[in-house]
Amino acid sequence: MRLIGEDGEQLGIMSRNDAMAIALKKNLDLVKIAPQATPPVCKIIDYGKYRFEMAKREKEAKKNQKVVNIKEIRLSLNIDTHDFNTKLKHVEKFIQQGSKVKVTIRFRGREMGHPELGYNVMNKFSELCSDFANVEKPAKLEGRNMLMFLSPKLIK
Repeated sequence: MRLIGEDGEQLGIMSRNDAMAIALKKNLDLVKIAPQATPPVCKIIDYGKYRFEMAKREKEAKKNQKVVNIKEIRLSLNIDTHDFNTKLKHVEKFIQQGSKVKVTIRFRGREMGHPELGYNVMNKFSELCSDFANVEKPAKLEGRNMLMFLSPKLIK
């Protein structure tokens, strides 16, 4: 196996027993870095310290991740202007917080016979949201629900 020292220098190709003896002499661990290579590559390191560094890197990467929340707003076919404007303000607040918004209209009973009314409400809503949000997925009828997804606009 090819052996690499703790500070990165090549120690050459040697048997497994010789590599273990060197690692024990330095009071460190022998870790296979690339077992598929020919010959396999091993490194002399402090394995506990190595695991600690990896956990620290993963924690740092997790800290920099941004979780995207999806908020939902429900509209109806015969929504009044005041209710419509209130829902619009709620969506604006959610978008400013960085959340995505799912806008739904639930069709009840005979409303299923007029999906064009739902498209009209959704188009009007998306036009008024166009100042601060992008339409990620346009309005689409799925069963008794019409869905549309909005996402925050990227600031250039």
